[in-house]
Amino acid sequence: MPKKIVIVGGGSAGWMSATTFIRCFPDWDISLIESPNIPISGVGESTLQSINTWMRLVKITDKDFMKACDASYKLSIKFTNFYKNGDGGFHYPFSDPDLDGTRFGLNDWHIKNIYKGPLARSDYADSFFSCMALVNQNKFDKNTSLGLPNFRYGKNTSFHFDATKFGIWLRDNICVPEGVKHIQSTVNEVIHGEHGIEALKLDNKDYVQGDLFIDCTGFRSRLLGGEMKVPFTSFEDYLPNNRAWAVQVPYLNKEEQLKPYTGCHALGNGWVWDIPLWSRIGKGYVYSDKFTTPEDALTELKEHLSTLGYSPETLQFKDIKMRIGMHEKMWEKNVVGIGLSAGFIEPLESNGLFVTHEYLTELMRILQREEHDDEIVATEFDKGVYNLRCTKMFTEFTHFVILHYALSARRDTPYWKALTQKNYDWELLNPHLTISSGMRYLAMDRMSNNEYQPTGGPHCVATGLNWMPIDRISEEIDIDKLTSFEIDSIIKHLDDRKERWNNMVKSASSLNQYLGKTIYANE
Repeated sequence: MPKKIVIVGGGSAGWMSATTFIRCFPDWDISLIESPNIPISGVGESTLQSINTWMRLVKITDKDFMKACDASYKLSIKFTNFYKNGDGGFHYPFSDPDLDGTRFGLNDWHIKNIYKGPLARSDYADSFFSCMALVNQNKFDKNTSLGLPNFRYGKNTSFHFDATKFGIWLRDNICVPEGVKHIQSTVNEVIHGEHGIEALKLDNKDYVQGDLFIDCTGFRSRLLGGEMKVPFTSFEDYLPNNRAWAVQVPYLNKEEQLKPYTGCHALGNGWVWDIPLWSRIGKGYVYSDKFTTPEDALTELKEHLSTLGYSPETLQFKDIKMRIGMHEKMWEKNVVGIGLSAGFIEPLESNGLFVTHEYLTELMRILQREEHDDEIVATEFDKGVYNLRCTKMFTEFTHFVILHYALSARRDTPYWKALTQKNYDWELLNPHLTISSGMRYLAMDRMSNNEYQPTGGPHCVATGLNWMPIDRISEEIDIDKLTSFEIDSIIKHLDDRKERWNNMVKSASSLNQYLGKTIYANE
């Protein structure tokens, strides 16, 4: 008798869950219950490069889904005015930094900044990430012929797409054709048993039994929080942004505005996302209602859009309330929370869909041990490992997002004053990690050791926010003992390869042209 998996909730989290189960366990009995009366959030349009691991797991390629989902490619995230107003912005690219030929690794740029600076914040990414040549020229290529070092398509790229359309595409092209039962009904009653939930009673009077229930009900967390009573820890004391105004705008100049990166533009009480899809741009103002009202935030967003050439009176705005934090457990008895139902940090760094596919990947690692035919036999140890891994992942990402605010030099509004003057209690933020391990992720001891690790995003964000690992009095690198020839050689190496990378991509197509030729050719 096949194992019965019941997914409650549609949207991107629900259909990504169904896709994962049907592709990994095609012989299992998988049902998805989706209420026609409950709307989905549908604003998660930006992904991180780790989504490629999930796509390989479920055997999806870019050409499979992109055209149906209004999708485009993404190479980086740009942060403007997070350091201070008029800072010019900085990037966090998705590839690995190229340290070939450097004298002191990432610190070469900081030596250049000491002798030639202050440099533009953007120069750091330009000096180490070859893909920035594509980003700065608004171009795209899979790099098969360009030869940019340390840039691999399929590892160092991600996507912008319409999350609602993505869920529908997964439903119609994978899930339902391959055997997922799509039940369009509302859960009226939850029947509990010794091991958790036994069955769900629907508004059509049917009962749906299951061995494992996947909660994809969004911020409501109907099963994990509502039925299993798993406590929820709010992170609003550390990340106060709890609301957003979302809007879709047309292209005014598609060749210029269709960019291969997500834009994040800080305002007085939060920041505005800029997500260029193929046919339009998704924008939204993420803010905290502790510092401004929804009405004033909407006015602030409209003023920002007006400066970009839009007429706000022609646009439709959607008010979104967000629940910031996580449940103490993501797997309780036979219920697993996936996506927003398990937790949410805030939209910065595109973590909504990230949490969804990363939790699903972890879940598959646990369930692949299953060999019995009649029930889910995951042990309490299995569940504990899953909860620990997911909690650690979520908390480390939270620390990373906090960096964007805590290291800012802005003091121009009460919002920015509060975030930059906050005393962060890392142990209270995450009881599962010690203070030292939390601080390590924040790169604080990396900085105190006068070096950054070249993996992940902390070194890009910290440098963009002017938090430097070395200076003229650093002990690890005795800068004053460097000869002028050595300093000039360090600077010349960085500048020469920037020029070389820029020349390598001159023949590449713009992102708009590339998509038009490869994905949307028949339109």
